[in-house]
Amino acid sequence: MQGSPAWIYAIGFLAQAFFSARLLYQWIVTEKAKKVLSPSAFWILSIFGSYLLFIYGVLRNDFAIILGQFISYYIYLWNLNMKGLWKRISPIFRAILLLTPIIATAFLIRDIETFSSTFFQNKNIPLWLLVFGSAGQVLFTFRFIYQWVYSTRHRESTLPIGFWIISLLGSASIIAYGIFRLDPVLILGQSFGFLAYIRNIMIDYSSKKNLLNEK
Repeated sequence: MQGSPAWIYAIGFLAQAFFSARLLYQWIVTEKAKKVLSPSAFWILSIFGSYLLFIYGVLRNDFAIILGQFISYYIYLWNLNMKGLWKRISPIFRAILLLTPIIATAFLIRDIETFSSTFFQNKNIPLWLLVFGSAGQVLFTFRFIYQWVYSTRHRESTLPIGFWIISLLGSASIIAYGIFRLDPVLILGQSFGFLAYIRNIMIDYSSKKNLLNEK
């Protein structure tokens, strides 16, 4: 784990632990129901994981990670609201959840020259690799944009099959980026998700097939 102190990697691994826990829990309840579900715990764990991974990206001077988490974080909050849990959170904690990424981003870009040299002229991340990693993060994050649009149209928080297909493609891109970056947090975190993505695709296909047969 060359290039960063162990405590920074510890934050990254803790973030990935939350992400892995959300997938594991979603997988278990989906297997029991024999159809793809979107449990509230999935979104709660997502928020904790995203919060920590955003911090990890800042500490690693990795713009690709910061970009991906900034976009998806607010979609997690939206799904929490769709589940009816947002109003149960205290106003102070809601304000902290809403404002932390914005304040952190404002702090990072307060000095554009320093921000540019740190994140876009980083000798450890060539420009081509930064573009590749950012593209992978955008693709991976697009699954939540797709999920948000789909759920908005259906007026409920759900995880459609397109979400899992995009997850699979985006995860493969991030693993490749992690290999180039020699980043164990990205490699191990994304590798676990592969099985869950494939299994959810299989379950979704099977449940729809059974539903058609019943008709």
